[in-house]
Amino acid sequence: MECIISFPGAQVPSPVEEALPVGDDPKKQASAKQPKQPRKKSEPFCFFNRELSWLRFNERVLAQALDPSTPLLERVKFLAIFGSNLDEFFMIRVSGLRRQFLEGVLDLPPDGMTPAEQLGAVRKRLLPTLDQVSACWQKDLLPRLREAGIDVVPYDSVKDKHRSGLRRFFEREIFPILTPLAFDPGHPFPHISNLSLNLAIVLKDPRRGERFARLKVPATFPRLLPVPNDDDEGLHKIGLKTHAPRRFLWFEEMIRANLDMLFPGYQVEESFLFRVTRDADIEIEEDEADDLLESIQEGIDRRRFGSVVRLEIEKDAPKRIRDILTRNLELAPYQVYSLDVPIGAADLMELCKTERPDLKDPPFQPAVPRDLVRGKPLVEAIRQRDLLLYHPYDSFVPVVDFLRQAANDPDVLAIKQTLYRVGGNSPIVEALMEARQQDKQVAVLVELKARFDEENNIGWARALESAGVHVVYGFVGLKTHAKVCMVIRREKGGIRRYVHLGTGNYNAGTAAVYGDFGLLTCDPDIGADASELFNSLTGYSRQQAYRRLLVAPGNLRQEILRRIHREVEQHVACGGGRLAFKLNALVDRECIQALYRASQAGVKVDLQVRGICCLCPGVPGVSENIRVTSVVGRFLEHARVYAFHNGGEEEVFLGSADLMPRNLDRRVEVLFPVLDPQIRASILENILPMHLRDNRRAFLLGSDGEYVRLTPQEGEEPVDSQQWLVDHRGTWHRR
Repeated sequence: MECIISFPGAQVPSPVEEALPVGDDPKKQASAKQPKQPRKKSEPFCFFNRELSWLRFNERVLAQALDPSTPLLERVKFLAIFGSNLDEFFMIRVSGLRRQFLEGVLDLPPDGMTPAEQLGAVRKRLLPTLDQVSACWQKDLLPRLREAGIDVVPYDSVKDKHRSGLRRFFEREIFPILTPLAFDPGHPFPHISNLSLNLAIVLKDPRRGERFARLKVPATFPRLLPVPNDDDEGLHKIGLKTHAPRRFLWFEEMIRANLDMLFPGYQVEESFLFRVTRDADIEIEEDEADDLLESIQEGIDRRRFGSVVRLEIEKDAPKRIRDILTRNLELAPYQVYSLDVPIGAADLMELCKTERPDLKDPPFQPAVPRDLVRGKPLVEAIRQRDLLLYHPYDSFVPVVDFLRQAANDPDVLAIKQTLYRVGGNSPIVEALMEARQQDKQVAVLVELKARFDEENNIGWARALESAGVHVVYGFVGLKTHAKVCMVIRREKGGIRRYVHLGTGNYNAGTAAVYGDFGLLTCDPDIGADASELFNSLTGYSRQQAYRRLLVAPGNLRQEILRRIHREVEQHVACGGGRLAFKLNALVDRECIQALYRASQAGVKVDLQVRGICCLCPGVPGVSENIRVTSVVGRFLEHARVYAFHNGGEEEVFLGSADLMPRNLDRRVEVLFPVLDPQIRASILENILPMHLRDNRRAFLLGSDGEYVRLTPQEGEEPVDSQQWLVDHRGTWHRR
């Protein structure tokens, strides 16, 4: 069992020997820094390993690609998402474990596994999963795509009449940009950039014997090139835009077939595709940074040169080629993955752009509340009552309109906004710049440390500053992850603050595929809290307690724990205790222990955790009253909901924070209460129960750490929560 359940005296299973990182440089290990004393495990506890839990989440993503009931191109999409997720996992999580291993870190996480054991367990868990990926693509998706009229073909299946056209296209468009690099005593081993595709090429020199070269596959072309169909008479070259391409060729296959042009006088013996993954976690000493923006930019540049944490290479590559690469990249055997699947599976997303609506999820039109009809001032509707939006079932347009109307409203004095992941061509940013052009006071906190969005956010920060917007970059040592926008308006009765609070980013693109809540309110207490929050973000403030909001790293952790403890006390006194949380990750030790105590007291605990869950449900005497499910489907479950029965006086909080140490202690997060009785009832009686009842897209977590896909039992109504929300979108607005 790779998921670890830790109790007093429990023995942690060791990973398989072949997976252990024994091949790393012994000199590095000898000089590793040792902590003064490892953390002791003394109290009874039950905890799944975080990294293995994440791998199980990605397996649930893969399950969507394996599911024949999912539309065909959506299955391809999920296979691409699986690959993209895994890339990031190695760049961040595995690279962190490897750094811990090389530095001799002995302080154990709650599950008790050392960095070396975790590295080994990750590989052991991952290898059979990659076999599943291979079978899914080669034996299932490829044949089904071919039957549906979409074909990914090997180069040697292309007819001769088209190969000549392909070769001319190669010579004209591709050959000039390729740079083959020799590797021999006179040519050092070249730098291999992160996630780049490369060909390891073996050449035969008639006079000097075998030679080795590396060729980078340029990313300036699509990975999957449209090529002529056999029945396309007269089409003798690639690159012609067709209305609906049906036949594709891997770009590297095109290059392979024409390598002779690059090495005249040499015989190309063989070539093998490979890719490296580098440590991409940016570490910045913020306390010593004179200019945070410049330091982040330098960190992005350094990312290209992070240490290699993974080598992927085609399975049929001979040992001597793998040895050349592993030796020169300074890799241990556990870091090498020989694959029979498309290396860089994330590129399969290109297939999903094919115009085949019959092979995709049916489209739908997001709802717009009647109170927010476009053209009508939103502030009038918000003054009447709080308004809840649930994206993507509700349109994101009202959020954009909220800012656009504020920008052009002569009574609006100021706008304050947090931005974490913005996206390209952002209508939100455009509205903020428009507001400044209309002489509004505009202050925006742009979080530069949003991982893998740093460059995009730097660009938007500079654009906002150029427009005259007051831009700040957040706290030293903290990420600002809260989603808050405030509009300050002059009205007859005085100044009124209109606030939007959300669980997701101000990003129109992700709002179409992420399940997220947004609340529009002019509640005076929430407005006052938002003002004080922005003052702490832009100036100097040590605000700890707020009227309505729960804010991290201030009072959020304490208030969540206090409410769990309150539920225990009320249940012991009167019975009926219940907690229902919907979140993305549950890792925090203190929160997990509090939930265990609630279970032991008899409180019913329903948890829906999309990704990592370190809590062990169903353990006798510990967590038998806790049920954990995970929903993976068409939309990414991203909303956080915290519901407390509270003796019948139900409390509901929404917000940006998961129950992880980073969210509770090292980020600026906000949970906000749902004060409107009807909105609260919609969440408690319709939305949340429907998620928890899902038996079509939900997986149930067992006490052994494994997930089982739920299916409707005899006499049980089938429930696909996301489809129900599509079918019933907008109903939560009705009174």
